[in-house]
Amino acid sequence: MEQTTVLDTQVLEINMGPQHPSTHGVLRVKLQLDGEKVVDADCIIGYLHRGIEKISENRSYIECVPYYDRTDYIAAVSNVYGYLLGVEKMMGIEVPERARYIRVMMTEFNRIASHLLWLATHAIDIGAMTVFLYCFREREEILKLFESLFGARLTTHAFRVAGLWKDLPPGFEQAARKFIDEFPDRVDEYEQLLTHNRIWMDRTQGIGVISGEEAIEWGLSGPVLRGSGVDYDVRKARPYGGYEDFDFDVPLGKNGDTYDRYLIRIEEMRQSLRIIQQTLDRLPDGPVRGKAPRILKPAVGEYFSTIEGPRGELGYYIVSDGSAQPFRVRIRPPTFISLQALRTLVKGHLMADVVAIIGTLDIVLGEIDR
Repeated sequence: MEQTTVLDTQVLEINMGPQHPSTHGVLRVKLQLDGEKVVDADCIIGYLHRGIEKISENRSYIECVPYYDRTDYIAAVSNVYGYLLGVEKMMGIEVPERARYIRVMMTEFNRIASHLLWLATHAIDIGAMTVFLYCFREREEILKLFESLFGARLTTHAFRVAGLWKDLPPGFEQAARKFIDEFPDRVDEYEQLLTHNRIWMDRTQGIGVISGEEAIEWGLSGPVLRGSGVDYDVRKARPYGGYEDFDFDVPLGKNGDTYDRYLIRIEEMRQSLRIIQQTLDRLPDGPVRGKAPRILKPAVGEYFSTIEGPRGELGYYIVSDGSAQPFRVRIRPPTFISLQALRTLVKGHLMADVVAIIGTLDIVLGEIDR
């Protein structure tokens, strides 16, 4: 960025991050300030680069799976799900219906857990401490469900090619139903604390506004796109893994600001509960793993699979040369795309608003730097 002057006053250039707690990871934002007003901003990434896409070229299709659990470590279930759908599509592998329903259920639990962590950190960044504690209270119950099925709480690894590694453990359904019975009241509590709170509204309404047309031009997706009123959700637009069997609504915003994106994610948690309730009520009997060869050698070609992750459209582009290892894997992570719009979103706002705008994008540096 070029050094400029405003009203004969030199613009101050400062670094926000990569150690700043409100950047949610090792993100460095180079800000140009005229007093407290943001004149320009530049995002600098690459501090967390792990080369997962390159590693995939030296692993078999099955050996790649644990790496994708760790790209977006807040939504490990969703990330590996997208990759497995791509591999199963390449191989023409059928997944048993029970496994498909359990996958959908766990992915929606993961969406709620991810949104809870987003709300907790977003709230505390803006100054709301109580909501931070409440969200972790509910998220803990979901992590207990993950632990019972996956054997892990964060970097979960239960989905396999053609299904799951095991069926639901004893007591899982009862614990899941208990959660979905109690959680609606908890979401109401969050809203009582925030939705009509004058301070929250002042810090979020009219902040980081982006129109639907601009959001599409930037390639945004997920709650950020839908907050601008664009009706696009991969689960509805291109149903996958059984989502066509379930009834749920896609919440939309009107103003495209930080407040609308907050409301979208709140409502998405309620819609995820609807989906989970339907999977439990209609969970079929049968095996949880279909037939798949021990060594996967897809036909030569290019393949693409996409899902609706908690942060938006998550895609996997896989190139096969006919061997047991992918020739090329490219991940399309939603927050990597969202981050490029940060410069546009923060210009003209106060420095304190940068924190709120970074939070509303719900970025995870693990998938940005991959």
